[in-house]
Amino acid sequence: MSDTQARGQQAMSESRRPFFYPDSSSDTEEYRRDSEERRKRLSRRNNLPNLRRPNMMAKTQSPNAPIPSTSTDQPKLEKKNPLCDDRITLVVDNTRFVVDPAQFTAHPNTMLGRMFSSGIDFTHPNERGEYEVAEGISATVFRAILEYYRGGTIRCPPTVSVQELREACDYLLVPFDANTVRCQNLRGLLHELSNEGARRQFECFLERLILPLMVESAQRGDRECHVVVLLDDDSVEWDEEYPPQMGDEYSQTVLSTPLYRFFKYIENRDVAKQVMKERGLKKIRLGVEGYPTYKEKVRKRPGGRAEVIYNYVQRPFIHMSWEKEEAKSRHVDFQCFKSKSVTNLAEATADPVIELEPIRAREDVEVPDNPEEPQEEQ
Repeated sequence: MSDTQARGQQAMSESRRPFFYPDSSSDTEEYRRDSEERRKRLSRRNNLPNLRRPNMMAKTQSPNAPIPSTSTDQPKLEKKNPLCDDRITLVVDNTRFVVDPAQFTAHPNTMLGRMFSSGIDFTHPNERGEYEVAEGISATVFRAILEYYRGGTIRCPPTVSVQELREACDYLLVPFDANTVRCQNLRGLLHELSNEGARRQFECFLERLILPLMVESAQRGDRECHVVVLLDDDSVEWDEEYPPQMGDEYSQTVLSTPLYRFFKYIENRDVAKQVMKERGLKKIRLGVEGYPTYKEKVRKRPGGRAEVIYNYVQRPFIHMSWEKEEAKSRHVDFQCFKSKSVTNLAEATADPVIELEPIRAREDVEVPDNPEEPQEEQ
């Protein structure tokens, strides 16, 4: 056998030699410890809270399978938008406005706030479930007033007069003042604000200064009152022997410079007249007249009659009446007439008596001698 073949057989014999596995006690204990630690790690992994299981399940599931929702996402899916369900439709001037009634209930002192906040049904919806409100108000004005419920201010449209906006605010009980209204026409805005201020001011004057004078006139039996407004520094000194001629009206005076300044404007007089009409007074007259303050001199006329000259000042006056039967108090004739009325009921129901004149006997008529000149019957 050659050396090459001998070497090949030796290598094959070495490869076929069995591999030695150590079976010592130390190697076996290490293997057991490793296996126990592996089991513990697996057990701890299985006992952890199931936080990532949905994601793990999502990875193992097919792409078309629905993803299960967690408990935290469930309320978000069930929550609904209340504004979409609670919105109402208002019809104003054939125009529909879809609004949230919560905007009205936030202002309960307004008319719309009372309609949708109280339990009383002020209005009922039509067959379409729409509310027809604000009759007589244009859609442009109503759209501007809705801005008050959203932002607290009203911008007057340029095509709408301030008076029209003011009347709409009064109807809907929306405050109309400098804090809520924005307007390009300052003249119109200030005019309306002056009317409101004059109304409140005159109501105070009426209760505090004018009403006591009216009560004093009523206690005398009068049914009208004539008040002249003087300044605080005006002095009235009439001569008792020669008083001024004041006419038939009994005048009363009130010393008030603020009331004098109030009546200086004709617009304020119109406001005062409207207030007194609303309070039930009639025959209201406001103006300016001359009022005598003191005696200047006395002149003697022929015949010994004295003429007194007084100093007159122009002061505003106000006249009002509370008489109910004023038409019957004028042009009264106090002459006595014989009554033609029948006081006896029997005479009134009986037939009237016809009086016949007696027939007189015919008298002989003398024939005159001259037939051409007839004589009249005696």
